Amino acid sequence: MAADADRSPDAAGSPLAERLNYLFTTMHPPGAPYTNAHVAEEISGREEYGGVSLTEQYLSMLRNGRRTNPSPDVLRALAKFFAVPVGYLLGDLSPSQAERVEEEVRFLVAMRDKRVRSIALRSVGLPPEVQDSLTMIISQFRQQMNLPPEPPGPNGAGGVDGSGGPDGGATNGRG
Repeated sequence: MAADADRSPDAAGSPLAERLNYLFTTMHPPGAPYTNAHVAEEISGREEYGGVSLTEQYLSMLRNGRRTNPSPDVLRALAKFFAVPVGYLLGDLSPSQAERVEEEVRFLVAMRDKRVRSIALRSVGLPPEVQDSLTMIISQFRQQMNLPPEPPGPNGAGGVDGSGGPDGGATNGRG
């Protein structure tokens, strides 16, 4: 099922809905976006999520902005499922802190791809000037291939989904 089936264009007005949709769009196993039903089922009644009861319908309302004030327990459970600070969902973080969370999410998504991990790990221990040279080479390849200088950010189209890697996995330990 496509992630868009669980989204509504009305979500643009609610920061919580925008952040939830961002997490649904990015934090999932490669090639298999989470559905509202899956997330609600994973969270509901499990002690690790505080025994919260969450329905597919309620999660859909949170994602499309029709409900904007869930209980702190629901927010904690969703934050734990997606491995982000609860303040990110609450909107309690400063814009720079929220961007940092989204940057970490993009990093985790990129690291699902075995080839990306290999490139990153092979650069560990190299002198900074060599790492800078590698960055320049990658930038030149991106330019030659008419790609943006940097991978898309949280609002960019497409994003890194890790589907190029044969062994990608969910970042929350579920697959």
